[in-house]
Amino acid sequence: MSSLGAHNSGPDSEGPDVPEPSHAEKARTLVHLQQTGGLSTLSRKQPGWPFGSVMPYGLDDQGQPSFLISAMAMHTQNLLGDPRASLLITPPESQRDPLGAARVTLMGSVTKVPKDEAASVRERYLARHANAAYWVDFDDFAFFRMALADIYFVGGFGSMGWVAPADYMAAAVDPLAETAADLIREINTQQQETLLLLAHACGNLDAQQASITTMDRLGFHMRVKTPDRMQGGRFAFTVPVRNAEEARAALADLAAKARTGTPVLHSL
Repeated sequence: MSSLGAHNSGPDSEGPDVPEPSHAEKARTLVHLQQTGGLSTLSRKQPGWPFGSVMPYGLDDQGQPSFLISAMAMHTQNLLGDPRASLLITPPESQRDPLGAARVTLMGSVTKVPKDEAASVRERYLARHANAAYWVDFDDFAFFRMALADIYFVGGFGSMGWVAPADYMAAAVDPLAETAADLIREINTQQQETLLLLAHACGNLDAQQASITTMDRLGFHMRVKTPDRMQGGRFAFTVPVRNAEEARAALADLAAKARTGTPVLHSL
């Protein structure tokens, strides 16, 4: 599935398509939220073999990663021999559910940043990694940047596809990116009755527990526990939201519609 065809309800159900951000938008948001990935370079010692490294990264305006690396590091030596590399980025929830969590692999050529461009790269990198100020000026350290060649995004079970670099670089970070995690915890803790209402009224489910798993500007995914199984689906907000306040209001609007029997777009 390409980034242009990713507006669907995902693998949780066989319900109707429910709008959601494209793979390009999700990839851009995931890369923005994280700060460290796994860099794979091509080994000089063992030609043709991949060599993995833990790698903090910065980002430019187009979402392309930059690295502050030492000439003594094995990955730097590998890149000087062959610039082709990939960067795997995963969210914290991958520790609990590694196959169900989203992840993205950025592929590209990693080369040294020219001196006349290093100042802006340095500023952006240190904004994300303040501790790097202690070694950024060491003689053996330099900035390298990945020029994206291709991107592969996995949103979880059954949701995956290649993303064109142009689509990724043109995509915007989701407006709820910085607040979604706290907002989800708040709603799951304080509005359990609202979520159960949506499960009962919209999905006709004998729900014992319901929780939001992901949220974005267009809606949210919800997981519902019934006496005999777990079931999931997606709900669409009536209009896109731009912040946590609007997301709370959009959830209240869905609940009001559910109480009166007004149709709600969902895939439970």
